[in-house]
Formats: sequence, C-alpha cells, structure tokens
Amino acid sequence: MKSSILICGAGVAGLATAHFLLRAGHAVTVAERSPTFRGGGQAVDVRGVALDVVQRMGLLDAVLEQRTHLKGMSMLDRDGRELGRTLDRTMTGGRFDSGDVEIFRDDLCRLLMTRCEKAELIAGDYATALHDDGAGVDVHFAGGTTRRFDLVIGADGLRSRTRRLVFDATDECVLELGAVLALFTAPNEKPLTDWELMYRDAERGVVAYPTIDNRELRVGAGFGAEGRTLRGNEAAQRALVAQRCADMGGDWRPMLDALATSPQFWFGEIAQVRLPTWHRGRVALVGDAAYCASPFSGQGTSLALVGAFVLADSLACAGGDFGGAFSLYETRMRPFVEANQRLVDLTRVGPIPDEQMDAAKNGIVLDAA
Repeated sequence: MKSSILICGAGVAGLATAHFLLRAGHAVTVAERSPTFRGGGQAVDVRGVALDVVQRMGLLDAVLEQRTHLKGMSMLDRDGRELGRTLDRTMTGGRFDSGDVEIFRDDLCRLLMTRCEKAELIAGDYATALHDDGAGVDVHFAGGTTRRFDLVIGADGLRSRTRRLVFDATDECVLELGAVLALFTAPNEKPLTDWELMYRDAERGVVAYPTIDNRELRVGAGFGAEGRTLRGNEAAQRALVAQRCADMGGDWRPMLDALATSPQFWFGEIAQVRLPTWHRGRVALVGDAAYCASPFSGQGTSLALVGAFVLADSLACAGGDFGGAFSLYETRMRPFVEANQRLVDLTRVGPIPDEQMDAAKNGIVLDAA
C-alpha cells in the first residue's frame, strides 16, 4: 500500500528515510525548519552495517570519495606541546583498518539529497500541531497551512518537536549526561594538513582537524557543564566555551581565538533519548528523535542510516498495516540501539574499546526474516 508521508527534518535520518520510502513508491514530503542548507558541522562516522545501507542507496562510492583524508593524530598538552602521535587512528574516526568511513556531516547530507529529488521539500517551515484521527494525520504548519498525510515520521533531532507534540511534551525522555559539546570553524593558518590534534584531561576534551581541502579547521570542545540554561543564547554559549578553554595556549590558541567570530557555531548538551516506544498511532520517530546515543558514541549517524532503512523495510514487509510495521521496526532496532547507547562512558579517557565498538556497529541484521 502506497501512502502520503510527511518527514519532519532534513538531516541524515530524514533524508535517508525519504530515499527508502520514495524507492518503495510512497509520496514523500520533507519539512525542514531551516530555510537554507546547513553547512559546517563535525566529521561523522559510517560504520559496520550502516555501510551496507549506504551501498543499498547506491552512494558508497561517492561517500568513499568524500571521506576525510586524515593520516593520524597528535596528542597535545594544554600548551600545544606534542605528547605523542599515532598513524593508526584518530579520536574522531577510530582505527584506519576498521573499514569504517569518516565524512563531514554536510558532505553526507549533500549526497543524501541527490537520492531525494522526487520528494517535495518544504523549507523554512515546521509542524506546530498534529491531529491523528485514526484515518490520517492533519498537520498544522507554522506558516499557516494545514495538510493531511497518511503517516508522519519525526526525524527532527534530539529536541524533536514531533516527539514533544505526540509523545513527551516535557522532554523527560532526554537523559542529559552532564556535559556539553561545542563545534565551530576556524582558519587553518599554520596550516594543519590531513592531521588531527587532540587534548583531553579530566575536565574537557578539545579536537581539531582540517576539511578535505585543508582550507578550514573544524574544532570541537566538550566539557562538563549544564547547558540547558544557555539554550538559545549563542553569545553566552560562546563565552562559556572561551572561558573553559582560556588556559590553553600554543597551537591551540589561534583556533580558540577564532571562536568569537566563527560563522558556523553549534552548541548542545550531551544527552541520550530513552523512550519506551517510538510510535503512536500514525506517527513514528527515527534517528536522534527516537534514540539519540549522543555524539560521544560515535554511532549517531550510523543509527540514523540503519533506522531509516529498517523503518522503510518494515513498512514494506507489513503491507498496509502501519501499526504492525512500526512495531516490527522497534523490535528489530531496539537491541541495536541499546548496544550503541551503552558505548557512552564519560569517565573514559581513551577511545571506545575496539571489541565493544565492533560488536555494537554490526549488531543488527538488515533484512527482516
């Protein structure tokens, strides 16, 4: 049975879900709150079974062409002095011999968009109310229009508006882990060529690496803090990051000084989403909206890609029984999600143990039995 489906959110989860639903013959509309494509962002990882999903999309060769070119990393002290280096891995991408692929989020989204050209895109608008009458969902948009869809998929991230409208108005399902992460761009003045820099102590971690063309740096800073009170106040967010990194010098200083004027800045709490169910009636959630594992898992992008495939495949397996399809989606995905959420341990100083990551990233069979 072919349906009219609204997807809320045009990030990795939303675009991947749109592709697989389009391929199954559904009429797909994607609503994205941002009026323009959002560039910048960190390097993300496509690991294990998520690479099989990318291959099924016909994008594996393109993703491999756009992967980061990092050759290794150096561990620096807070004054920028090198303490050690490795040619085997980076902190952001993991082991080079793992078969995993690291790619910048905006590059991945551009590639995913090429697989969604037949979808209707509503840019700069979002759902403000959803009314599910059992036969369909009336969606009221911020722009003043109302439209009806057979199904609605929330793929709108950690602070999902769809989830708040239908599942959890107070966001009690968001488990905040007592830390925040800031991402911003900086000029690559030294320059840093195909190499990652990392600093970590008991209170914070800072990482920097260049874009593929080595023209710009992407910088991430994470530390223990309560970020909720700063939500929506970018000036205060930037000030907090600058204050927490004020004692860092040497090679770190030019990057951190760029924070004040960086045109691309993102700040958010490190959190996970724990929901007893990911669907209600004709509405379902996918990606971070349903089961955010936090950036520190290194698996958020892979969970989004795999979840998109499994959701669409479950709808195909169940014919017109959308309730059965959503239940099947949860049954197939939940053990995989839980294994990946368990990867997060903020007391760990080093990378996630290889054996634990290998088991988590491969812990699902894509095709339904």
